[in-house]
Amino acid sequence: MERLSRVEFFLEIVRHKSFTGAANALGTSGSALSKQMQNLEAQLGVKLLNRTTRHVSLTEAGAIYYERARQALEDLAEAERQIQDLGAAPQGSLKISAPMSFGRRHLVKPFAAFAARYPEVHLQIDFDDRHVDLVSEGYDVAIRIASLADSTLVARRLADCPIMLCASPSYLQQHGRPETPEDLAGHRHIIYSRHGLQSDWLFEHKDGRQGSVYRHAHMLANSAEMMSTAVAEGIGIGLLPIFAAAQQLKAGTMEQILADYKTIPDRGIYAMYPQNRYLSAKVRLLIDELLTVGQTLPW
Repeated sequence: MERLSRVEFFLEIVRHKSFTGAANALGTSGSALSKQMQNLEAQLGVKLLNRTTRHVSLTEAGAIYYERARQALEDLAEAERQIQDLGAAPQGSLKISAPMSFGRRHLVKPFAAFAARYPEVHLQIDFDDRHVDLVSEGYDVAIRIASLADSTLVARRLADCPIMLCASPSYLQQHGRPETPEDLAGHRHIIYSRHGLQSDWLFEHKDGRQGSVYRHAHMLANSAEMMSTAVAEGIGIGLLPIFAAAQQLKAGTMEQILADYKTIPDRGIYAMYPQNRYLSAKVRLLIDELLTVGQTLPW
């Protein structure tokens, strides 16, 4: 047990690159830590740390020992979490990020049902279109609507999310229906303003031809809900995700235009979480719930 404590002390010193910083974090003294490191180095028969008055760095042997020791303690912590999950109800905090409009439309009831089913899991749900950094900001799961790029995160596809050009019947009656992408230049457009997106529409015709066209913004909005409402009111043409257009398309308050062209790259709705060899029960159960939600989306 004493040897294990020395290893933990060693890892803390390396993380802080300082005996003082590590001592403050551990609630002990720098001299006590120094004594523990002397004992560890004597036990191993090698020097692990280079010490100066202001800085601590790893020796070659120390770097090797650090990587192996860090992995060993992570394995031990992972084993403890896995054992605790066996036969026990899921518990602890679960921090989730989800897009604002999609979350409000399709995730409110599933999240509430999940919270009722697992009362020992304490949910923190952030509806925001900002792309969070899951690891540095401590999120367990993020729902993202994106064209998935290479990532260190695990991604589970919940559903397709086509992005389509839409307009209201009243707008089309007043301003005419575009027949080609080039016709869009003479129309008023409602543009999504988040994430620094450009006003260019990248498209692919059903015959495989690709291109882009610039859309002049008549109105900017940072919410898919605001955009879909503006489109339905006849303010202009909007490039809308299916979840923001499906209800109005079904009701006939808006129509898809240029249906022979699709927005590229293709988007999907993903549940994303950090890579871990062991997936905690609460995260696994939430992913299962989200996969069920994906199968029941109206489109």
